[in-house]
Amino acid sequence: MKFWQALSFSEPDQLLDVAKTCEEVGFEGVFVSDHMFYPAEFEKKYPYSEDGNLDAFTPETPWPDPWVTIGALAAVTERLRFTTFIYILPLRNPIEVAKSTSTINVLSNDRFALGIGAGWMKEEFDTMGVDFKTRGKRLDEMMESMRKLWTGEMVEHHGDHFDFGPLSMCPVPAKPTQIWVGGISNLALKRAARIGDGWLGSGQTADEAVELLGKLHGYRKEFGRENEPFETIVPLATPPTPDDLKRLQDAGADGTVSYPFPYTIGPGTTLDQKKAYLEGFANSVMKMI
Repeated sequence: MKFWQALSFSEPDQLLDVAKTCEEVGFEGVFVSDHMFYPAEFEKKYPYSEDGNLDAFTPETPWPDPWVTIGALAAVTERLRFTTFIYILPLRNPIEVAKSTSTINVLSNDRFALGIGAGWMKEEFDTMGVDFKTRGKRLDEMMESMRKLWTGEMVEHHGDHFDFGPLSMCPVPAKPTQIWVGGISNLALKRAARIGDGWLGSGQTADEAVELLGKLHGYRKEFGRENEPFETIVPLATPPTPDDLKRLQDAGADGTVSYPFPYTIGPGTTLDQKKAYLEGFANSVMKMI
């Protein structure tokens, strides 16, 4: 079982030292989150809370650019892996995303996987001039077109939403960047099973996670991909126990996640407090399995 630390909502000036500590104490990698801005008003309710309220972040919550952040974190670490949890892929252009992620993996020695989702905040799409209703179809097409670009060959793409080429991209990593699909809806699970290289949960109880992993495995078998390489990372919404971790592992999970610091040790914590938490997690939870 691999353990990851979510860096969402963390103070930007502490991130480099936090990443170094994560590597030192044995974390597999860290999660970096993504939002463009905080709108004054929301049309849709937040989908990851029971009441739909957006208690997780405020206008003052920092959302540093994920590519700049990962580049900086990779420069001060050697082994630590990185993913975005999640990157709102259909909000962007596939050529630009392919270029940024390709460069990250070239410079970090293939330590990055692209965690993606369709997005829920309509205001971001409206402000950026992107159609919110077609985001799922755009996401699928972007995955296809970026994989072409990551080959480094002369490629072209002519789809419903994107059209380019022939062209080639350089530099590209030694192996294609993995795309991990986030989300717990049947649509997201099927997308992960059909065209993803992995799946990211959104925070469930052990019972819920085992059920979702079972669905995911069924879909992968349905699409004939059950024997292909695939990585699953499942955050738990409850404090992990040895039994929970064993059940996740038996159900096919490759890793789990320590929640963002505001949830585990409170908002506004110091760097020393974060280091102490990470060391404590390594000495307790990581030794459970």
